[in-house]
Amino acid sequence: MEIVNAAWYVTGRVQGVGFRYFVFRQAQSLAVRGWVRNLSDGSVEVQVRGERLSVERFESALREGPGHARVERLVPFPPSGNLERTDAFTIEY
Repeated sequence: MEIVNAAWYVTGRVQGVGFRYFVFRQAQSLAVRGWVRNLSDGSVEVQVRGERLSVERFESALREGPGHARVERLVPFPPSGNLERTDAFTIEY
């Protein structure tokens, strides 16, 4: 079992449409840890840690998003070192 960290900025219509709650539910179902939060530019930041296959499935779900969202881009970036100390998935405010 390989544990990986990953992080993305999600752009498009992803605020005010239940996107963070969708991400939270996906993280719970795939047993990944980390967080999701809205950013002031209208995008959403997501950072996760989990088994490689779970993180890959999670990324696929992010690309789809919930019904009312419109994901335009998933921009990967280097994840935070804090993920190693995270023991759950949270919605940050």
